[in-house]
Amino acid sequence: MNVLEQLRQFTTVVADTGDIEAIAQYEPQDATTNPSLLYKAAQMEPYQDLVNDAVAFGQSRAADESGRLEATIDKLGINFGAKILTLIPGRVSTEVDARLSFDTRATIEKARQLITLYGEAGVERERVLIKIASTWEGIRAADELEDEGIHCNLTLLFGFGQAVACGEAGVTLISPFVGRIYDWYKKDQGVDDIPLEQDPGVESVTRIYNYFKKFDCKTQVMGASFRKAGQIRELAGCDLLTIAPSLLEELQNADGELPRRLDPGTAKSSELERVELNESAFRWMLNEDAMATEKLAQGIRAFAADLNKLRHYVAKRRGSAVGA
Repeated sequence: MNVLEQLRQFTTVVADTGDIEAIAQYEPQDATTNPSLLYKAAQMEPYQDLVNDAVAFGQSRAADESGRLEATIDKLGINFGAKILTLIPGRVSTEVDARLSFDTRATIEKARQLITLYGEAGVERERVLIKIASTWEGIRAADELEDEGIHCNLTLLFGFGQAVACGEAGVTLISPFVGRIYDWYKKDQGVDDIPLEQDPGVESVTRIYNYFKKFDCKTQVMGASFRKAGQIRELAGCDLLTIAPSLLEELQNADGELPRRLDPGTAKSSELERVELNESAFRWMLNEDAMATEKLAQGIRAFAADLNKLRHYVAKRRGSAVGA
């Protein structure tokens, strides 16, 4: 077996792409998207029917221009998500507007709207994960949504306190960002690379995984944002790993034995101690972690900027559609 096939024996492989052809090629269990991936995919010729349908939907659903644009954006995400679900057996993650990251009620309302749209498209809510930034407000929204049977994927997760709070809230899935943690420490240390055995992104996910398994937390851990295949190898055994097509190809073409690195039995014997968090403790832990604080803020800004790119692209398309 190649390395990708071996990885699938003990880790659920998720495709980190909006490119439907790539998903069909690598046959992952799950898939995840974000505004940047959707922006790229929406400009590809094979997917113009999905874009045109979203534009028409926006025209029919809102009375004012702003409402029509937002309805179009929401429907575009659902169209890509529903299309992806025809190719995979598992779930797709669809992201809430990053501008709502500090508004619990607005996040809940947007998540409900997305689930409703998926239902109208014939997709059951069990096959959808609502993707929310791991702010205190986002975690509180996810806590309430999970009680309603709306499953959540908490993203932009960089600090241990964020992970613990998500576990206490009973969220379905968290996505700690290995590569972005690695990037921050590489820049901070002024080095070109960090050896895998010292990789802070790998260490972060390993710690979170061990903590959740030791204390029987049901939240699944999905390592994300990889820079090199070695990081993926070091996390073999993690509940899920979301991997870009280029790295999926590299793993598929690689031979040799892939040992399991993360294991529930080993986690149970770890010396980690239980952490109790309230809002002030959460905010203090985040404040004390410069990397997590900076990367969370940067990530929210970047996701919002990517959504604006998508919004401008859709606005142009809507203009041409209206004028046609």
